[in-house]
Amino acid sequence: MDLNIFREYDIRGRVGPQLNEATVATISRALGTFFAANGAKRIAVGYDARESSPIFAEIMHRELNASGCDVVSIGMVPTPVLYHTVYTADVDGGVMITGSHNPADHNGFKICLGKGTLFGEQIREIRDIALAAEFAQGSGTIEHRNVLNAYCLDVVSNVKMGERKLKVVVDAGNGMGGVTAVPVYQVLGVDLIELFTKPDSTFPNHHPDPTVEENLEHLIQAVTEFEADLGIAFDGDGDRIGVVDEKGRIIWGDELMVLFARAVLRERPGATIIGEVKCSQRLYDDIEKHGGRKIMWKAGHSLIKAKMKETEAALAGEMSGHIFFADRYFGFDDATYAGARVLEILSKSSEPFSSLLADLPETHSTPELRVDCPDETKFKVVERVSDAFARTHEVITIDGARIVFEHGWGLVRASNTQPMLVLRFEADTADHLDEIRDEVEAKVAALIAATAA
Repeated sequence: MDLNIFREYDIRGRVGPQLNEATVATISRALGTFFAANGAKRIAVGYDARESSPIFAEIMHRELNASGCDVVSIGMVPTPVLYHTVYTADVDGGVMITGSHNPADHNGFKICLGKGTLFGEQIREIRDIALAAEFAQGSGTIEHRNVLNAYCLDVVSNVKMGERKLKVVVDAGNGMGGVTAVPVYQVLGVDLIELFTKPDSTFPNHHPDPTVEENLEHLIQAVTEFEADLGIAFDGDGDRIGVVDEKGRIIWGDELMVLFARAVLRERPGATIIGEVKCSQRLYDDIEKHGGRKIMWKAGHSLIKAKMKETEAALAGEMSGHIFFADRYFGFDDATYAGARVLEILSKSSEPFSSLLADLPETHSTPELRVDCPDETKFKVVERVSDAFARTHEVITIDGARIVFEHGWGLVRASNTQPMLVLRFEADTADHLDEIRDEVEAKVAALIAATAA
């Protein structure tokens, strides 16, 4: 078994070389043993539209049963529907079989114990159970349940549309997002234009990852062509969102969070709102300006959900498009619901989408930049970057090193899933951005070389 499939937030890898029927059977049995050890008897299982997913689901059902777990099979659904089932049904945990936004020949498992999503030490515990091969024994039952209607009704009932009639383009990239977004948005009364909303495991039109600009080209073109009020895109399993305004401009995750935070704070003054270390300083400043309590936290959907529970936050979000509403909702990342809240905000305004964020101060920023760095040294490099800059700058070390400069900031953090460093920069002018980037990137390159020596 290739141990690289056990990641920080989930279990995932390539189908065939890393995930085959035997490997999935072992993982499933390890999960059943883990659930049994934690008193979780009844487990919901869902899967996405990838070619391998229904096969892996059958193996999961069988091996969970053999470990003594009862299975509630909810069929082919987006990941948020699995989360919704965990929150609302008579189950003790859940497993979502999905490759998310990864290439078509990948698959994986997102795992819930109770309402919490597993990460870190718990994923490693499942790995150790699989390696030890000392599994719980028992027999369980299987129940097939249709949960899509209950989910869609819950989403619709937690959205308060205004009077404005909206024209909206939805691009699901042939992933799972359209399964829920199309019926929900139709019930909400929008004029819906669909792009690639039917699931197709080959992703024939473009890859379902809305954080990559080229994957939004069809959406931007359609918004312009149909003179729509906005466009909404989803990742492969429907838990991440991408949005473009009526001009076709991409509204990145932290800008979207500004829009949501203002709306939440109007209804819940003083609410706690969480962003992650890659988010713009404009988000945190705007939360404070509108009377909210800001928290900067680590990136990663499992970590964010845990922090929300701890702080009773009303809202959280990541640059990647994971948006978590505990305001009128359950606190898990759900792109269909996040999109519905965008529709709610816009339906109550007579202004075009682009005007709603026009008052944000202009800044210049980079996308996420990736620098190769071996797994064995990447955390040491980040530590040394932090130490070097801490002599002369404030350095926020919540997740990596976010170095505060007079005119902006630079971030260096180790990827939790790949052998690389993730960098991002923001400044008040293009010249200051170049200065900050040059200084940090030079230090990173020198320390990678020194650490490898």
